[in-house]
Amino acid sequence: MRALLISVNTQEIYMRTWPLGLACVAESARVASHTVEFLDLMHADDPTASVQKGIKEFRPDVIGLSVRNIDSQKMTDQGFFIDNVKGVVECCRSVTKAPVVLGGAGYSIYPDSLLEYLKADMGIQGEGETAFVELINRLEGGTELVGAPGLYLPRLGLSGPTHFENDLDHLPLPNVSSFSDSVSKGDDFWLPVQTRRGCPMNCSYCSTGSIEGRLLRKRSPWKVVDWLLEWRKTGISQFYFVDNTFNLPPSYARTLCGEMISKNLDAAWRCIMYPARTSEKLIRLMAESGCKEVSIGFESGSTLILNSMNKKFTNDDVRYTCDLLAKYGIRRMGFLLLGGPGETKETTLESLRFADSLNFEVLKLTVGIRIYPQTILAETAVKDGIVSPDDNLLEPRFYLVPSLQGWIKGVVDEWMSSRTNWVS
Repeated sequence: MRALLISVNTQEIYMRTWPLGLACVAESARVASHTVEFLDLMHADDPTASVQKGIKEFRPDVIGLSVRNIDSQKMTDQGFFIDNVKGVVECCRSVTKAPVVLGGAGYSIYPDSLLEYLKADMGIQGEGETAFVELINRLEGGTELVGAPGLYLPRLGLSGPTHFENDLDHLPLPNVSSFSDSVSKGDDFWLPVQTRRGCPMNCSYCSTGSIEGRLLRKRSPWKVVDWLLEWRKTGISQFYFVDNTFNLPPSYARTLCGEMISKNLDAAWRCIMYPARTSEKLIRLMAESGCKEVSIGFESGSTLILNSMNKKFTNDDVRYTCDLLAKYGIRRMGFLLLGGPGETKETTLESLRFADSLNFEVLKLTVGIRIYPQTILAETAVKDGIVSPDDNLLEPRFYLVPSLQGWIKGVVDEWMSSRTNWVS
């Protein structure tokens, strides 16, 4: 079957990205003997023209659209990106009768509401490698679609259980020779790498469970590093580990760093770290293997708020991790979330003082927390009257304690005015 896979994201939030997830789906479909065309609209000067050209030249039997970002996640600048996706769906409809299938991280958070809003034919929630291949096999064979893994159909909802592969080694990584022309080669580009999927932490506001599930699953470290070595041959020298928690489990992280060292990867990399369960041995291995920057979502400096967010670390854990990273010369970017349930003037100031004491190279400060469905925060927001029970939360909704709204912006602006490394 001929499958045209399109990454519809054109937004650069923090950095230019590359659609790793869609590339993994494309590789799985190719391994299953389907003919695949891969189109990344991030590079398109005219996305509509690129889609029309791609469809007319490739003549697909099915089109897969990967939805990454729903909005900007900023309360003060509420960019809503889904209307751009709707334009892509309409463009597809104008030139082909091939069914349009939605997928991607953004779609997995809103499978019902996005399918209805975008008027696509169907969608897949969760991992797409196995699910999409199963779907196009059924389309090609003319067999019943109901029951396909993770498949959402209009008016029917979820027709088959969402699929998450237990052993990620069973899923192929994108063939570097097939995709090397689709990535940037500039100094500001960091190729995304995912070694693990799923997160068991259940933080109150986080949507990862809807996207990847809560069971932590891993690829063999040696397979990941061998794949990175193939990219090094193409000139890529910077990698971004997009795993939710690079250091969990610590033994896996140490093994991965050891592989990069023993195989002389000779590359710079960055990652996201959980602010606990670190050790000097791990941080030393990270530095020796090329780690240049770590993002730390410590979120608050108040024990009360950390408990409200369902965090499993303390301020002492955060400080210990930050001090170790500084000792080994690894740049640190901190993330602070203010205004969530239980926040007060006292806890806000406590968090600001704590963040200031950590001396991050960059601090990303966010006021108001994006509310995602199927989260603890969404339940709290309904209970507190922030959103209505029937709000599907597709259009951006944020939790900010009402009594703080007039005060917190002025305080944050004042703190940021004298700290050039704090950004919003």
